[in-house]
Amino acid sequence: MLRFSNFLFPESRDPDRDADVIADCIAEAKLCDELGVEVLWLAEHHFDGNCAYVDPVTFAAAVLAATKRIKVGFAVAQVSLHHPTRLAEQMSLLDNLGKGRVIVGLGRGTAYNVYEYQGYGIDHEEALERYEEAEGIMLKAWTSPGGFRHEGRFWTLNVPRLRPTPYTKPHPYVIRAASSEDGALHLARRGLPFLMNVQSNEITARRLALYRATMGEAGFDAAHIARCMDESWVWRNVVVAETDEEARRIGLPAFEAMQEHRKKLRERIYAEQGIIMKKETVPPARVNPDLALFAGSPATVAERLAEVEATGVGGVICSFRLGPMTADATARSIRLFMEEVAPRFAPPRAAAAAE
Repeated sequence: MLRFSNFLFPESRDPDRDADVIADCIAEAKLCDELGVEVLWLAEHHFDGNCAYVDPVTFAAAVLAATKRIKVGFAVAQVSLHHPTRLAEQMSLLDNLGKGRVIVGLGRGTAYNVYEYQGYGIDHEEALERYEEAEGIMLKAWTSPGGFRHEGRFWTLNVPRLRPTPYTKPHPYVIRAASSEDGALHLARRGLPFLMNVQSNEITARRLALYRATMGEAGFDAAHIARCMDESWVWRNVVVAETDEEARRIGLPAFEAMQEHRKKLRERIYAEQGIIMKKETVPPARVNPDLALFAGSPATVAERLAEVEATGVGGVICSFRLGPMTADATARSIRLFMEEVAPRFAPPRAAAAAE
């Protein structure tokens, strides 16, 4: 069975409306909690308005306080922009506030937006190495009751016992992002689940098959492979309405406007500084609405999701609020999804109990 979550990734084009969009986000979190969405994932992006609340660590505390059941995940914390001891403390606090409702999603940071590194005074070429060193520090901080010393390239630390201690033992649940096939296979060799970015259903199926095969070649047994598949998540943009025509009328312009806005500051920085991290050779599934957007009636969206289910992955991260979509339109889409799409993927026993 597939599990469903919401990627709360709200755009705010007008700085004077940031407070309104952030308030919309809290309302959306409460709605998802009410409707039984499993996880609310938070993004981290800076300076461009592509993620209105900007700081997912601070915002997660507000979401946990406003909700009762839903898990709060990071998709992902840009680890290279954070001090690892501080981030470990913050995640441990959130784990206590939510009594285990936190999913610590980790990634190195954006592969495209050089201005996010510049704004933090960090060389973007160091991002991966900073991330790898920081992840190790965070795991030590959570699991070293006697404290620890660390001497690395970026940090020299003498850390007493971390407080607060994590609510979840031995540490908060951690999952890593992998935006490339090589990244997914690296995690497969470590026997770890992962978060996959937007891809076509065809690429998703191929990548997950390679992921399973690589874990098998690395010596992991069938039960471990099945558990990693169940704990992995793939990202899709989703708009549900009563009819296919209505969903596409709402979803297509919002999707296209979102793509344009996400490139805007990146292109300006390139024009001003001549610096580009990665050429805009993004996968077609990110920019082609026929591949990247599941927009339609409940039956149509369920049909697309059935293809995802056939890959064997455990969960789908649904982005419901795309670009300039209104909060009301987003709420209608989420409600229709949870009432008429999600139940089609419930296990038979749960489905029978609900009748």
